[in-house]
Amino acid sequence: MQSDIFTEDFTTDPYWWGETPRPEIVWPDMPQQVDVLVVGSGYTGLSAALELARAGRSVLVCDSEEAGWGCSTRNGGQISRSIKPGYEELTRRYGTDTAFGIIREGSNALDWIADFVAAEQIDCDFAVPGKFTGAHNPVQFEKMARAAESQPAGLVEPLRVVTRAEQHAEIGTDAYYGGIVNESTASLDPAKFHAGLLRRAEEGGIVIATRCPVTSIEESAPGFRVRTGRGVVSARNVLVASNGYTGGVSGWQRRRVIPIGSYIIATEALPKEQMDRLMPTDRMLGDSRKVVYYYRPSPDRTRVLFGGRVSAGETDPRKSAPLLRRDLAAIFPELADVRVSHSWMGFVAYTFDTLAHVGCHENVHYAMGYCGSGVSMSGYLGMRVAQQILGKKEGRTAFDGIGFPTRPLYTGRPWFLSASVAYFRWRDGWNR
Repeated sequence: MQSDIFTEDFTTDPYWWGETPRPEIVWPDMPQQVDVLVVGSGYTGLSAALELARAGRSVLVCDSEEAGWGCSTRNGGQISRSIKPGYEELTRRYGTDTAFGIIREGSNALDWIADFVAAEQIDCDFAVPGKFTGAHNPVQFEKMARAAESQPAGLVEPLRVVTRAEQHAEIGTDAYYGGIVNESTASLDPAKFHAGLLRRAEEGGIVIATRCPVTSIEESAPGFRVRTGRGVVSARNVLVASNGYTGGVSGWQRRRVIPIGSYIIATEALPKEQMDRLMPTDRMLGDSRKVVYYYRPSPDRTRVLFGGRVSAGETDPRKSAPLLRRDLAAIFPELADVRVSHSWMGFVAYTFDTLAHVGCHENVHYAMGYCGSGVSMSGYLGMRVAQQILGKKEGRTAFDGIGFPTRPLYTGRPWFLSASVAYFRWRDGWNR
């Protein structure tokens, strides 16, 4: 570890926590019985809880850590349409109607978060700056350009091809071979968004029990007996909303999500003229690699926030920081000596079919598996799964009934991750 790359006030806390510290929630009196017990206090769990409470249900949210301690306050704040597989691939899997519906759900999620932030008046630096995705080689540029020009009818996104000669208007680097701008990509401050969601939940009478792990879920007609760190609670319904932090208490779900560490650094404050040269717009940024890098200017445009996966296995954020800094400098050589003020990580949940999933197994409801694109989809599916619990027809989604696959011998520990990362990194052919 290179200690000289860190600022004097370096921290492994997320950059977002500086302005929005973790909330101190007074331990409530634990109810002995509730209509719905939610496992997880991130975007999914709180969105679901809010929908349920506003429909008149009593709700208890349990979390083994502080509220929003996981990726809901650790992500990069980029909000895309959230669907990893393309239309053609989804059509091969499920047919045209289901494929169309799944892609539309990405747009529905994006619309939902914009409407939700406005309706709930949540101050979270929400904006729609768009995103530039750079092509890391000429083959990828041609592939991206063809895809932009041949979008399926009814699923057209506002995409614009940017040639290599034009890309300095989007990003101050020659590391890419052109790229694509998606004008619909949004952004926010994730910790501020979570704080606003938490306030609305508390105002709605939802009981939030932090540092209160759920240790067992047992069916007990007409519902469940849930053992927690603060006693046993009877619940008519249970919702598992723990995503990349799903543990053994939810064994069926845990076998279907792959926790993958994603790492982010924040640079020290940079001069305005340098920020304007490197990132002339407020767009979100990324590239075409399978082992992705995602980055952006901070909302106040003083720092670069740069994230990705930098090792085959999980590692300490102090060890990942020099690796991320190295890759940041490969894109922006003038940042080769920049110091790092923050380095942190969080676990996203991938799935074997790279799709989010929502549903019910053995009467336990769940929504999870956002594959690294969950800022809008998590809250949106939290709302939808709550509507399913309420028996509302609006709760139906295009993900219903597609199956939630796992693999033989997989129990929730991704022993295959190192080999997979190495393979995709080899395919990317990282250009230096």
